[in-house]
Amino acid sequence: MATKLASEPSERPARRTVESVVIRFAGDSGDGMQITGTQFTQSTALMGNDLATFPDFPAEIRAPVGTTYGVSAFQINFASYDIMTPGDAPDVLVAMNPAALKVHLKDVRKGGTLILNTGAFNDRNFQKAGYKANPLEDGSLGGFRVLPIDVSKLTLNAVEKTGLSQKDALRCKNFWALGLMCWMYGRELQPTVEWINKRFEKRPELAAANLAALKAGHAYGETAELSGFESVEVPKARSSPGIYRAVTGTEAVAWGLVCGAHKAGLKLFFGSYPITPASSLLHTLANLKQYGVTTFQAEDEIAAVCSSIGASYAGQIGVTSSSGPGVALKTEAIGLAFATELPLIIVNSQRGGPSTGLPTKTEQSDLYQAVFGRNADTPVPVIASSTPGDCFYVGVEAVRLATKYMTPVILLTDGYLANAAEPWLIPNVDDIEPFPVSFDIDPEGFHPFRRDETTLGRNWATPGMPGLMHRIGGIEKDYNSGHISYESNNHHHMTKVRAAKVNGIANDIPLQKVASGTERGKLAVVGWGSTFGAINQAVARSRARGLDVSHIQIRHIWPLPRNLGALLEGYDKIIVPEMNNGQLVTLLRAQYLVPAEGINQISGLPFKVADLEAEISARLEK
Repeated sequence: MATKLASEPSERPARRTVESVVIRFAGDSGDGMQITGTQFTQSTALMGNDLATFPDFPAEIRAPVGTTYGVSAFQINFASYDIMTPGDAPDVLVAMNPAALKVHLKDVRKGGTLILNTGAFNDRNFQKAGYKANPLEDGSLGGFRVLPIDVSKLTLNAVEKTGLSQKDALRCKNFWALGLMCWMYGRELQPTVEWINKRFEKRPELAAANLAALKAGHAYGETAELSGFESVEVPKARSSPGIYRAVTGTEAVAWGLVCGAHKAGLKLFFGSYPITPASSLLHTLANLKQYGVTTFQAEDEIAAVCSSIGASYAGQIGVTSSSGPGVALKTEAIGLAFATELPLIIVNSQRGGPSTGLPTKTEQSDLYQAVFGRNADTPVPVIASSTPGDCFYVGVEAVRLATKYMTPVILLTDGYLANAAEPWLIPNVDDIEPFPVSFDIDPEGFHPFRRDETTLGRNWATPGMPGLMHRIGGIEKDYNSGHISYESNNHHHMTKVRAAKVNGIANDIPLQKVASGTERGKLAVVGWGSTFGAINQAVARSRARGLDVSHIQIRHIWPLPRNLGALLEGYDKIIVPEMNNGQLVTLLRAQYLVPAEGINQISGLPFKVADLEAEISARLEK
């Protein structure tokens, strides 16, 4: 059966109101889908909707044009109520070529809308995408509302007077599509207009062309008379009073680290080496020099972490970042920071592995590496952020723990959190309790491993202080003097003390609470990191159906909260959804001997709420 295309109605349908919409923009990696999605997100945030986004792009810098390998996508879920995920299935797919349709059609909900750029639907592109026939004609799009629009031609017409070449003019088609979607969903154009003018300030001809395309797409929506081509309204979401902005996890981590450094009374040094998806943290912090931030792009991962250790030795808070492969290279230096007992923060934006793996896809497979991945007995605190906004507070907490206990701290995010965005209530930083650092300035009885009796953290003396000359390094030191020691009993004692220091952090972190549900029951769903949103919504839906299920989200991965074992014992069954092959579940079984069961997804994509809801139902029906 041939695909049913939109037909001309006698009059335009009335504006329709819906509570939520999921839109996915998809095209070649050079089609500007990330820019389109980001600008639509900014407009949506200003409209007062709650939102969550999911950028998804290929690992290749530039895969062959028109192939499925080079498809880039950006998904946004926006609603009139609180949402925590980018949505399970798109209601609307904007596909700029056949390859984008081929890759993403399987995810679109039945009855969803397909906006297809027919200007790219030709035999050559069908062949590149793996189509044997035109999908507009072979019946494969039955069950969807199809809106075929020659976006390429309409873009060329819109920018004709700007004098651009055809190649450059076609690059404006993402803004034409953006203009159309802004009309369909009542988004304001002004934020994008301002962005274009600023972005192309030195190329006025490009600014003019992109603005013309944007406005032409918007005008097309106003004048087109296609069946089902309607303007949709999504009411504003209710929110707490305050100032909001859209924030990504990367931005929030950067601001949290800077805020933490200020609360400690320190300057921040960031030594890093580019790697996907951690590179954007370097880009963000490089623009914060006015807040006492120094950034250094080293020649490799080892130089990056060692420079940060040097900064900590000199009295700053040293920070480094990477993804799993880069953290592996930093491992020996992390052990050095542990042995010298200097504060150091390692931000790991996890990605698909092993080795190069899926560098642009998300995963949670570095928990083992974070908790256990160093030679000898080298325990370090590990904390994990759960949402883009939560990354700010985890950044502050990482600085607090590192400086109070004089230890490296690993902060886990992932590719999804790093790039995803959500509305964020900008906090009053004055409400965050300061934790100022006290440097040792007293030469009386000084040695570099003189410890605080409560925290077991050693004193921190900066170079150049009179009477405080000392030596630290990777070779074991004497507990009582700080001098080099090969004495066996001393090494045993130092190993035990350093472990006790890290384990004692359990007394300085909040008791584990239930994120939703009750403290006892039939089933607990335990999560960590970016699984928070999907678990939270799945548990909420299940509880609304009367199921006895609760949600526990763990922020402090090591040491674990001191009441967690007792809390887990209150449930008949425990499941642990993770984007790995079962790492937190192994840790929980080892620590508490609980019969936890892993729900593992290693696809490079976040969990879907519906899938977790089905897993919950299956466990409670047994």
